[in-house]
Amino acid sequence: MASAFFGGVHPHDMKAATNEKPIQQISPPVEVVIPMSMHFGAPCTPLVKKGDHVKLGQKIGEFRGLGAPIHASVSGTVKAVEPRPYSMGGNMMAVVIENDFQDELSEEVQAPENPEALTPEEMVEAVKNAGIVGMGGATFPTHVKISSGIGKVDTVIINGAECEPYITGDHRTMLERPEEIIHGARYLGKMLNVDRIVIGVEDNKQNGIDELNRVIQETGANVKVQPLRCRYPQGGEKQLCQAITGRQVPPGGLPSNIGCAVFNINTTCAVYRAVAQGMPVVRKIVTVSGSGVIEPKNIECPIGTPVSELFDACGGLKDETYKLIMGGPMMGMAQYTAEVPVGKGTGAMLAFCEDEEQNLDNPQCIRCGRCVSACPMHLEPLFMYQYASKNMMEELENAHIMDCMECGACSYACPARMHLTHMFKYGKQKLRDHQMAQKAAAEAKKAREQAERASQAGGQESGSVRKEAAV
Repeated sequence: MASAFFGGVHPHDMKAATNEKPIQQISPPVEVVIPMSMHFGAPCTPLVKKGDHVKLGQKIGEFRGLGAPIHASVSGTVKAVEPRPYSMGGNMMAVVIENDFQDELSEEVQAPENPEALTPEEMVEAVKNAGIVGMGGATFPTHVKISSGIGKVDTVIINGAECEPYITGDHRTMLERPEEIIHGARYLGKMLNVDRIVIGVEDNKQNGIDELNRVIQETGANVKVQPLRCRYPQGGEKQLCQAITGRQVPPGGLPSNIGCAVFNINTTCAVYRAVAQGMPVVRKIVTVSGSGVIEPKNIECPIGTPVSELFDACGGLKDETYKLIMGGPMMGMAQYTAEVPVGKGTGAMLAFCEDEEQNLDNPQCIRCGRCVSACPMHLEPLFMYQYASKNMMEELENAHIMDCMECGACSYACPARMHLTHMFKYGKQKLRDHQMAQKAAAEAKKAREQAERASQAGGQESGSVRKEAAV
């Protein structure tokens, strides 16, 4: 029986425009722009240069430290290696490939003879080489999550909640590719050496639940589908852990602290393709929807496809369109151009042209406390807003702002339309800067003290030498 998590809201799901539309392949773009940062961690170093010929699935970006490699999503010629518009703002170094439309497969892509015979270590290495990250938007490297969870995890949770309004890519994947999900979940269980594998799906996707259960019954897989109550943010990994296991992730902690490892539906499919086919992440399913889109669709496209081409494949945008959002309306990022490319974590592209914008220029808090009731992390958004706006860093840290998951539930619940989530993004960055400045000041102070002690010790030695000479 599923448990309940604290807080949350019930926004209109707005999924009707695409939840019955199959995943559609679009005509490949003339060129793809593949940013060297599509993962949590430092950007990759490009491995190719202008004029190089690359093949589909060829590694074109190598990571150092925390990260994941990046691969060519089409075959063709490298047109440029230069900064291009980036979905997180500004520009990011990118590899621009002119598509030859041959989809010539790289020799690096090698399918194992018998995937079932691979050891857990070999499977993890396949996941690492495939460049798999959290494809629900978090983009944390999957091989790192698996490796760090070995010996600590007793439950693998596959996140099929898809609670953000408008987004239906995971739902369509359940209906059209349930075998990939079940086999990918089995591989994850083998890698982490656990028997308990649960797929959490909100109960508004009953046909998806039925399809998954059908494959489980046919294959005899040791996987369970757990229907979940519809409530945002049910898809947050900490909320999902509590809903499925009844355990709560401690403040500042991770799901592994309570024996859980959480993976997105499309991440799970990518794991299946990496282990069974040796195929890296080169394509992404994106929901294109919103009141500004003429014909909303679920589209699968090569990584690096400009989002303008997704809109073109949906009949274009209405003239009144005033806002573009990459991701869902609760946690997505507004975009200043439609030329940003699709990345590994891009789940949706939304366009709005009607009266969805409800913000006020100078909102005033009325102390109703609804934000506190809505916060799934047990935080106090009304106080955090004051501390962040007044640069009260010590109070902000004590209010546990770093535990904020930026889900937007408080902003949705606020009758005064306070810019809460935006302020918390700003406050978290200010706190990080403050902590770094404090650390740098402490290190500089320590260096000065060491230099002073060394100088004093040198002076004492010099005095001793003079005394001995006088004697």
